[in-house]
Amino acid sequence: MHLTVEQALNVFPLSEGKLVAGTAGRNRIVRSVNVMDAPDITDWIKEGEMLFTTAYLIKDHPQDATELLVKLNQRGSSGLGIKLGRFWDAIPEQLIAFANELGFPLIELPYQFTFSDQMSGLFKEELRRNTGVLQDIFDKQVRLMRMALKTDHINELFDAVADIIGFPMAIVGSRGQIVYNSSQVADTELTGSWPWPQQQKWMKSKQWQAFRIPLMKQSRCTGFVLFFNPQLFLSTIEESLYLQAAELLSYQMNFNYEDYFELSVQKDFGVLIKRYLRNGLPIDKVVEYADRWELEVFQSHYVCVLSDIAHASALQRTEKLEKLKSDFLSHAKLQEWKGMHIVMEEGLLSVFPEPEGQAEGSLMSALNACFASIQRECGESPRAAVSCRKKRADQLYEAFDECRQTQRLATEWGVGQSITSFDTMDLAIVFEHVSKDRMEAFCNRWLGGLVNKDPDYASEMLRTLETYLEQDGQLNETAKKLYIHRNTATYRIEKLSEILGVDFKKMNDLLRLKIAFLFRKLLINEQS
Repeated sequence: MHLTVEQALNVFPLSEGKLVAGTAGRNRIVRSVNVMDAPDITDWIKEGEMLFTTAYLIKDHPQDATELLVKLNQRGSSGLGIKLGRFWDAIPEQLIAFANELGFPLIELPYQFTFSDQMSGLFKEELRRNTGVLQDIFDKQVRLMRMALKTDHINELFDAVADIIGFPMAIVGSRGQIVYNSSQVADTELTGSWPWPQQQKWMKSKQWQAFRIPLMKQSRCTGFVLFFNPQLFLSTIEESLYLQAAELLSYQMNFNYEDYFELSVQKDFGVLIKRYLRNGLPIDKVVEYADRWELEVFQSHYVCVLSDIAHASALQRTEKLEKLKSDFLSHAKLQEWKGMHIVMEEGLLSVFPEPEGQAEGSLMSALNACFASIQRECGESPRAAVSCRKKRADQLYEAFDECRQTQRLATEWGVGQSITSFDTMDLAIVFEHVSKDRMEAFCNRWLGGLVNKDPDYASEMLRTLETYLEQDGQLNETAKKLYIHRNTATYRIEKLSEILGVDFKKMNDLLRLKIAFLFRKLLINEQS
């Protein structure tokens, strides 16, 4: 039962009674009705339950009646109906005053009708109302299904759903952008509390209320739909209608229409990027399109990122890259970078604006956070190659090529980290055509004095030296990476200088050692 107290008092024969106190609670929901026939009834009262009584248990103790109201109110009861004529001729004034103070509905029940008559009247009215609601919901479901078979424009789809539901509606995208709004509520007011949790929930203000449902594509939230319904509650069947409408909207947006922004901008821009990289389309055409749609890609410095999924089969690869693109578009930290993403044969190419003053490594941090999230949720292991920062739009192909070379070398050299930058692989690119014999001779010349030592000792010292070179000769950072004391790191570097016969203060010696480690890594990978 889902009548309000006010509505229940309009149902015969309860309509022959009257609300004598607690008018402030007339909008309380009556979910069930019970008869008071035991002194401990308040321990069993459920929220929304209305209690009928002859006042037998409280007839001689007005203070007990006051305590009864307190307990009923605390339990969330919707009201108390008292049948006069048997034990009370009138409801005590102090009880009426206390009920008004609580805002708790106190009803004088008609004497000529039994409790059974009054309860039966309420149940019949609820059945009549539910039958009407069910028929209305069924009609709306039929209309929704017919509409789902059509291929209207996206805004016509939204208008049709709002018309069928019978209330205004708003659609908010995954980034908090208003996609559609037929209500009178301002866009900024709707998204004032963004971001929202991924669960269905009522949103309420003094002027409006809306039932909010997330729009899901598999396990990913792609937006929300808001139904502006002024009713105090939704029945289970009404709520299911809203869920059905949300599922239909999610399907149409994500599968038939893809993403609204994707179709109008991202997809077309991606086609132009592909034509530029593959077929020699003038870069001016790409820049012109970006300027027309106010894309920020080439308005400042930018970098390219080429991402792929490790160990994906050929049949699954395209699907996985599309999923990776969706993850990039929906990840909060990557959204801030306003990147453009294009699925290509080589992987997912992303172009990220990187304006001056941006903290160094912050894009890497955002990518790592996204990859970690994908790893946790899907068990996938994305890898990415990052170009150097570029200043001009006509350097886009150069950036793309840097990503491809980095991607190739990272695979060939067995690089362990998930994100590899071109500027960490440029020496490898320069020396990749050096013969194996020359590499071995160079390694023996500069590392031979250490490699020939005790294996455990040599391994530990080689790791120390490699870390020292990776940290650009910074002893403090080397000690942190190796989890050793700075004095220990200092001793090891001094010992290495003595064993290898090098001066770590000379740039040439540092460069030679760095090249020796590059050759050593390549030789080990070839052997494996």
